[in-house]
Amino acid sequence: MSHSRTVEIEGHIIDSGTMQRCFGAVMDLDGSFDVEQFDVGTHEEAESYCRMRVSADDEGTLQAILHELHQNGAVLEDPSDVTLVAAPDDKVVPPDFYSTTNHPTEVRYEGEWIDVDRIEMDCALIVDPDGPDGEPRAYTKVLNAVEEGDLVATDESGIRVNPPERPRGSGGAFGFMQGGVSSERPSESTIREVAAELRDVKAAGGNVMVVAGPAVIHSGAGDALAELVDAGYVDSLSAGNGFATHDLERSLYGTSLGMDVETLEHPRKGHKHHIWTISEIIRAGGIEAAVEEGIVTEGVMYECVRNDVDTVLAGSVRDDGPLPDTITDAVEAQDAIRDQAHDADIVLMLATLLHSVAVGNCLPSTTKTVCVDINPATVTQLLDRGSAQAVGMVTDIGTFVPTLAEFVLEGDDAAVAEAGESA
Repeated sequence: MSHSRTVEIEGHIIDSGTMQRCFGAVMDLDGSFDVEQFDVGTHEEAESYCRMRVSADDEGTLQAILHELHQNGAVLEDPSDVTLVAAPDDKVVPPDFYSTTNHPTEVRYEGEWIDVDRIEMDCALIVDPDGPDGEPRAYTKVLNAVEEGDLVATDESGIRVNPPERPRGSGGAFGFMQGGVSSERPSESTIREVAAELRDVKAAGGNVMVVAGPAVIHSGAGDALAELVDAGYVDSLSAGNGFATHDLERSLYGTSLGMDVETLEHPRKGHKHHIWTISEIIRAGGIEAAVEEGIVTEGVMYECVRNDVDTVLAGSVRDDGPLPDTITDAVEAQDAIRDQAHDADIVLMLATLLHSVAVGNCLPSTTKTVCVDINPATVTQLLDRGSAQAVGMVTDIGTFVPTLAEFVLEGDDAAVAEAGESA
């Protein structure tokens, strides 16, 4: 006996590839479909609508198909309200709880669709019937933050996912679901587009987040990143103990992990510079204190202190020291990164696999993301973890950051000149 359900899909579902993905999902899982209604949008702004009946030989296969369709924005015809079950204990969710995607999501509660706040992947979806303003609120919680009694969404009924669609008339580096990894891309033109986007975000009062690895300092790109911080183009920095240590070492000793970045020489006892740096920062009482005392006089961390940039240094088991500013509790570090990520309008991920994937997991799919690394595996793993919105560039970080800074600040100079001419 065949099992079947009717689903509806609407939006720019043709040119965004949604229908192709939905048809493919049904057939890949050995199901079948019958398109009952298909209304095609006939101009650029018009949306399309599809209603189709999906069938499978058994209920388990049908549920697997419906799950895939749900991930692509399909909803059951005449959807019911979301199914809510109270969490039985702190950090414990009900069986079959709904695990979120990173796409904008809505839940149907008491007959109304409610936007889900703070969307990110792999979280529980909580509904508070009496939110802060007395109205129902839906939001995400990581599993370790779930509290006994939280009303947790289960299965997929009454939940609607809205994957990114192709923006009308846009393209370039930030075109629809850019994704992919290639060293063949025209790097300079792409960097110019990234620079223009940074300027647009800041002009609109938006937030720029930078995720940086130690290679930024080793490659000599630290000075350029410090210039961007000083010019106001970085609102938050997410990095590790290593990045900060090597940047501070550069200020104290002129080296990064014992190597002179300019001459590539290794001074005598240079291999001890990083641990001496940590000792001096500990002695001062932290990075901010070291800047205030004149111990640290240049570099990215110096500019972050001077410009009040929100900085999170997340620790790991291999850290030397660590620096007093490094968050060694993994859950606390995750929460700090999550707060930064949810405030960001654009994120630059620079030569770090560990921190790029960590931040990527916290980002909604609507946040513009640029991931740059000489190793294509870094960009590939980020995309494979669900950050399909990322623009991936396989190039030398020591070239990318200085070029980006040049294009961003070049735009500042042009704006100043234009303002002078108009005056």
